[in-house]
Amino acid sequence: MKKIISSLLLLCVAISVSAGRLTSHAEKVLNAYNFWLYTPEDNPADEVEPKPLIVFLHGASLCGNNLDKVRRYGTIDAIEKGRKIDAYVIAPQNPGGSWNPRKIMNIIDWVGDNHNIDYDRIYVMGMSLGGYGTIDMVATYPDQIAAAMALCGGGTVSDLSGLNEVPLWIVHGTADRAVSIGQSDRVVSAMRKADDATPRLVYDRVPGMNHSQPARFFYLQESYDWLMSHSLKDNGREVRETFDPAGGILKTAYKDLKSTGRRKTAASKSRKSGRTSSTRKSKSNS
Repeated sequence: MKKIISSLLLLCVAISVSAGRLTSHAEKVLNAYNFWLYTPEDNPADEVEPKPLIVFLHGASLCGNNLDKVRRYGTIDAIEKGRKIDAYVIAPQNPGGSWNPRKIMNIIDWVGDNHNIDYDRIYVMGMSLGGYGTIDMVATYPDQIAAAMALCGGGTVSDLSGLNEVPLWIVHGTADRAVSIGQSDRVVSAMRKADDATPRLVYDRVPGMNHSQPARFFYLQESYDWLMSHSLKDNGREVRETFDPAGGILKTAYKDLKSTGRRKTAASKSRKSGRTSSTRKSKSNS
């Protein structure tokens, strides 16, 4: 009975977070995932200027039918820990299997119909299974995604040529034993086959980084600053300068955040390992 009550409460829960509001949406949108929605302004009428929209795609460990799992790590957890993000945030839950770009876009369309989002500033970021979902989403909708960050993932769609149209930052560690770095290499190879220059790609192959450590990107303000520095209106859709993930910045990810008392994030559980400079492949490299 307690489990049933908890499930019912989850369907209608609204959680105030900082200046914004976090709400759960289960079975809200047709042909879509259940999802969390963070609104940066606690204003039902949304009588403010349009704001960016960030889509966070989780990894396989958060798959299921319990939306609360999606708060264990990632963008929503970062917000609850005090990270201030002046954007709408969608955090869907995948029940299992590959992410479906159409289902994600159905959520974006619903949020756009009900809130004042900036359609020129829609971003996607994900890790592991969510990294695959990010690549698939960007390849499917390159004309609607302003920038994206894919961490330790790969891609499943057959045509990856559209990735070259979007400022894209791919990060993968050489010590990843869960998802081989070869999966990201394959994505980059497909991009280069379509366009040798890959003008909007930044690819970091980070020596010594394991599968858990990229989760720290979700807690860094610099990650969101990089995403939101891009717009579909940018002349030539130029990719902005990134920070070096092997330069020690990831170690500072949690320093200005609070603990919520819930279970530790995947990144905080990861073992420490030494890092050297990453191999950075961007528009200036072949």
